[in-house]
Amino acid sequence: MDSKVKTIAFNAIIAAIYAVMTLAISPIAYGAVQLRVSEIIIFLAFYNKKYIPGLVLGCIIANLFSPLGLWDVCFGTVATILTLLAMNALSNRYLAAIAGGVFNGIIVGAELTILFKELPLFLNIFYVFAGEFAILLIGAFIFGMIEKNKVLMEQLEL
Repeated sequence: MDSKVKTIAFNAIIAAIYAVMTLAISPIAYGAVQLRVSEIIIFLAFYNKKYIPGLVLGCIIANLFSPLGLWDVCFGTVATILTLLAMNALSNRYLAAIAGGVFNGIIVGAELTILFKELPLFLNIFYVFAGEFAILLIGAFIFGMIEKNKVLMEQLEL
């Protein structure tokens, strides 16, 4: 299969998986404490930047269904893009998890504060950070296990 076609196909699959995983657990995927299990797969960007478009598209699709509407499409996607770029630039999965928590905490926390004004900015940042960081720690661990499987790493082109 042509390399470009394979990359496009992988990105389409990644986008679909991210969106479906988020929507499947939507009651806990949106809000102050977000436990998006789909965020685990953003570690693909840690290993290979060619998967960033699929992850961004998956985030956009998932956020189209957010109760926060276009606000989440805009702010959530920006947070994801910054997280993906940071992940790809970092050499340590656990630092990448912290970066993801920080970007999402600040950006999505600010979004929630602007829209709801129920909790102070600091608490929104903390809650979003905590949920994101918890999921990304799990992801860092899972991808550490995946790294041990050389055949899978080759198949995923990681």
